Amino acid sequence: MRPSSPAVDLVIVGSVGIDTIETPREKRESILGGSASYACAAASFFVRTGMVGVVGTDFPPAFSSLYRQFGINTDGLQVKEGATFRWSGVYENNMDNRRTLSTELNVFASFSPELPETYRGAPFLFLANISPDLQLHVLDQVKKPRFVLLDTMDLWINVARDALVKVIGNVTMLTLNESEARHLTGEHSLLRAARVLLDWGPRYVCIKKGEHGSVLFSRKSIAMMPAFPLDDVQDPTGAGDTFAGGFMGALARNGAITETAIRKAMTYGAVTASFGVEKFSLDRLADLQLLEIEERAQLFRKMGRIL
Repeated sequence: MRPSSPAVDLVIVGSVGIDTIETPREKRESILGGSASYACAAASFFVRTGMVGVVGTDFPPAFSSLYRQFGINTDGLQVKEGATFRWSGVYENNMDNRRTLSTELNVFASFSPELPETYRGAPFLFLANISPDLQLHVLDQVKKPRFVLLDTMDLWINVARDALVKVIGNVTMLTLNESEARHLTGEHSLLRAARVLLDWGPRYVCIKKGEHGSVLFSRKSIAMMPAFPLDDVQDPTGAGDTFAGGFMGALARNGAITETAIRKAMTYGAVTASFGVEKFSLDRLADLQLLEIEERAQLFRKMGRIL
């Protein structure tokens, strides 16, 4: 068990949920989910991580115990009277496309993230997929973080575009998938879309391409990051958040904020995410050791060498 500490290196703000997930092979009901769960678990292998989210009074004690097992600081996890956010969905045979069956916001509908004082000076911050207004609210509470990563989704592009553009202009790096990049900028070319997004303020843009990896853009360079190849994927839910958590954890552990450090951290993000999808929920991450991550990262780097 990795010990928890009131002082954290990385703060992660996002959703905590209870999921019911059906894949072509299996259906699992009432399992732990949410962007904050996946990202915090992934980051905890590298640095002291603080969670900001909200759960209801129905949140199972076993899930709270799992957070403690990871050593996640949960001082920022609010407990409100009512039911925890719930989501259910079904994956198609390709394990890429999924259909949402139900979304019950419950206590998440009135979530207002409040950072404990011990979180506000953390040098690294990941704003996972919540409304842009809430992301701006978090930015108002932090004390000059060195690196801020922002995630978003189509919903906010449709209903809160102005606030989203504002928050993008106040972060170090933006991550989103290729359809979201095209939707947000109106550009079909990912290169042109990235240029538009960089003009809005961030120093880096990471465009995710699912099983085909991701692309990192800056004003001076482009870097391709493939996904780690796997024989079997059990549950792709949370893969992007696991990638982001592993990335931010590795970057915070390194301490340097250079393009080289960012590319190296992306390797760790991709590797950590590759473990996460091998089982449902956080099951594989709960059994994972840092040595396994390091060994797979070394293998991944060898795969990418051009002779």
